[in-house]
Amino acid sequence: MALKGDSPRTPIQRVDYRPPDWWIDAVELTLALDPAATRVRAVLEVRRNAEAAGSASATGAAPLELHGSGLMTRRVAVDGQERPAGEWTVQGETLRIAGVPDRARVETEVEIAPSANTALEGLYQAGASLLTQCEAEGFRKITWFLDRPDVMATFRVRLEADRARYPVLLSNGNLLEHGELDDGRHYAVWDDPFRKPAYLFALVAGDLGCKEDRFTTASGREVALKFYSERANIDRLDHAIDSLKKAMAWDEQRFGLEYDLDVYHVVATHDFNMGAMENKSLNIFNAKFVLADPETATDADYEAIESVIAHEYFHNWTGNRVTCRDWFQLTLKEGLTVYRDQEFSSDMQSRAVKRIQDVRDLMARQFPEDAGPMAHPVRPERYLEINNFYTATVYEKGAEVVRMYATLLGEDGFRRGMDLYFERHDGQAVTCDDFRRAMADANGVELGQFERWYRQVGTPVLKVETRFDEDRGTFEVDLEQSLPLHDDNQGLGPLHLPVELGLLSRDGQALSVPLADAPASTSHRVELRERRTCLRFEKLDARPVLSMLRGFTAPVRLVDDPSDDDLGCLLAFDTDPVARWLAGRRLSTRILHAAVDNNGELPNVRALGAAWQHMLDHADDDPALCAALLELPSEVDIARDRSPVDVDAIHRAREALRHNLSERMAGRLDGILQKGLPSGPWRFVAEDVARRSLFHAVLRLRVAHADPSAVARALRLFGRADNMTDRFGALTAMVLAGRSAAGPMLEQFERRYADNPLVMDKWFTVQALVPDRGTVDRVRELMKHPAFSLRNPNKTRALIGAFGMHNPVAFHRSDGAGHALVGEVVRELDRINPQVAARLATVFNRWSDHDGRRAASMKAQLEAIRDQKGLSPDVEEIVTAALRHDGQS
Repeated sequence: MALKGDSPRTPIQRVDYRPPDWWIDAVELTLALDPAATRVRAVLEVRRNAEAAGSASATGAAPLELHGSGLMTRRVAVDGQERPAGEWTVQGETLRIAGVPDRARVETEVEIAPSANTALEGLYQAGASLLTQCEAEGFRKITWFLDRPDVMATFRVRLEADRARYPVLLSNGNLLEHGELDDGRHYAVWDDPFRKPAYLFALVAGDLGCKEDRFTTASGREVALKFYSERANIDRLDHAIDSLKKAMAWDEQRFGLEYDLDVYHVVATHDFNMGAMENKSLNIFNAKFVLADPETATDADYEAIESVIAHEYFHNWTGNRVTCRDWFQLTLKEGLTVYRDQEFSSDMQSRAVKRIQDVRDLMARQFPEDAGPMAHPVRPERYLEINNFYTATVYEKGAEVVRMYATLLGEDGFRRGMDLYFERHDGQAVTCDDFRRAMADANGVELGQFERWYRQVGTPVLKVETRFDEDRGTFEVDLEQSLPLHDDNQGLGPLHLPVELGLLSRDGQALSVPLADAPASTSHRVELRERRTCLRFEKLDARPVLSMLRGFTAPVRLVDDPSDDDLGCLLAFDTDPVARWLAGRRLSTRILHAAVDNNGELPNVRALGAAWQHMLDHADDDPALCAALLELPSEVDIARDRSPVDVDAIHRAREALRHNLSERMAGRLDGILQKGLPSGPWRFVAEDVARRSLFHAVLRLRVAHADPSAVARALRLFGRADNMTDRFGALTAMVLAGRSAAGPMLEQFERRYADNPLVMDKWFTVQALVPDRGTVDRVRELMKHPAFSLRNPNKTRALIGAFGMHNPVAFHRSDGAGHALVGEVVRELDRINPQVAARLATVFNRWSDHDGRRAASMKAQLEAIRDQKGLSPDVEEIVTAALRHDGQS
């Protein structure tokens, strides 16, 4: 397999994969830790792969080639014999050693500088600690190795460091021994008996506090749970620990999977590119997804921590025990594990609301990716920089592909497939095809056509046409599927696509009717395999309302033309919560597009208003669902379907609709506010979370409408709240509405939380989202704030990311000031942290869909980024694709 270090500017193709010429069976690492100069000694037990092309032991056999980046090589030896410099060479990111026997112990010594590593890949300094991030190709920044996921080895690691500076020394596996050394230093030896690829290696060295707990597995294994953070944050670890214990128990019950070592470590850090990393037995987490207490974390934070803790734990089997053969198979572990954490969160909280949130996020993040310059299959065919393919397509759309297996096979059938997958592949590096075959074989079904989901690019379209014959009482539904125009879709053929649908009467009653050979039911699930399918319902007294894609059973875009009344009926009465949400989103979107086209004047909103009235009258039935259904499409959502994009007209239209609905529903909305929040102390329980979510959804709506009682209520709540959900909810409502009291509230909030970096991130974000021209200048000021740093990914995402990705009014300011601000940050950040810079650069992807002036401004920023000397492959790939997307080079 070609690798980044071999030709960093040449696309790597999936079809070019080949097994390695060498295997590494075991690794012994010794790291003498020092922030300025860490010495790394690696002893590798290597074995020639007799089955690889060109690897035979005859003359001319392939030399041993190892990957490395930024390493100062001090020594190379083979089987204890020093190799002079002439017998090994370094070219770019490759160490080539000639004449290595078919089996050998290869030893290297290198020196690295963690404190100079601002990209946060490999071994780097985070505050007073040293820690690692090796996925995808960070291990090569630590030592010479075959840094590819199909090379799996056992690891024994010895860490040596100054005891006063780094009293805690952690790595993967179980602790074998520890002790004292000379000069105030100490050591610890860790052994991981499970073979793993290098991307799962981890170490942490620091002066950290620890909170411990225990979990007993179903088979009786006692597991020590150890959570580490700064000592001042020890009391904020309880929720993360509880979340882990819930996840461990859930995985045993749902999938029969137990934890397999004696200890499980979680370490929280504020300097991390990702959310967390599933390194075997030593998970390193962005502190955002570990630290929580009611005073500093919202309900949403608590839910995110519960989800991410579970996600990384679930990787122990879906990613660690069974890993991916190559990075093209990334969704094998990530899509599957996202599905697993979605199911876990659904069981912990509201299943209906969780599914709506997942579909909303898919449409907001993945659908645009499908339509943009970086569109790619769930299993990519090619890449320039693998870090750019940790995408919503691989993760969220990948999870939808896994969900379709579960839909097609049922929960029991999916479990049988999972059991066979682990039985066949435990301890192996495998492919998406291996997973599909396990699902098919375990259930005795044919899933060959389903493989096309892994190759198709873009969002499939499902066109729906209906016909009602009043005389015969028949209702026919014609379904036609198609794929977007893309080279990779040529000749692919129709997908294997599950669809759930049902019928409602005009007054909202669920109709129990038969379909083909299926008995009468209020909901039917069909499997589409052909390009066109016709469904026929009979013995109907009147034309029904069609409810399509219940549960969002496939990641497709519906193309049909239901009436406003049909959509209003579905929003109010459908038995499927996802179908209700989809109907409400479509009806609101239709109204907003009409308003944009008509100079901000709203069309008739009677159907939407009637549905809202019904929802609010029944809000107590499911407050969390009601809150989700009241959420209007965002301005970014509306802009995705328009070209050219008029950001100001979209903003005016959405504000007009919010004002209209707030005024129409004033009495009902105020009634919800008067009922108030849950009584008693704050609790993270589903019913209280639901009540708070509805209250704050209504509060934002009424404060935006400048209702005096709601404004007064927000002020009182801000001052009296005993938890962050209520305090920050009140602040957000006031700041985004531009109320006069917002300034003093922001100052008070800053004084209260100035020493808490995670809460200050919220403070940065809410100001970055204010839909006002002046926000550009405010963001520039905030970049000078002592709590902000471009070197910290959380800060960059909180301020610059929120501004560029979620505030179209300010980012697209007509004079180009917002574009210039983000362009400057991308260029500066590329020299510090290319991964974060590349993600930020995607805000310019749709440059050609804007009006002439804005399009020219965005294109100019892309060209300035492209022309910067020393541009990273990460950012180069993004900006080049964006410019090419309109036929430019």
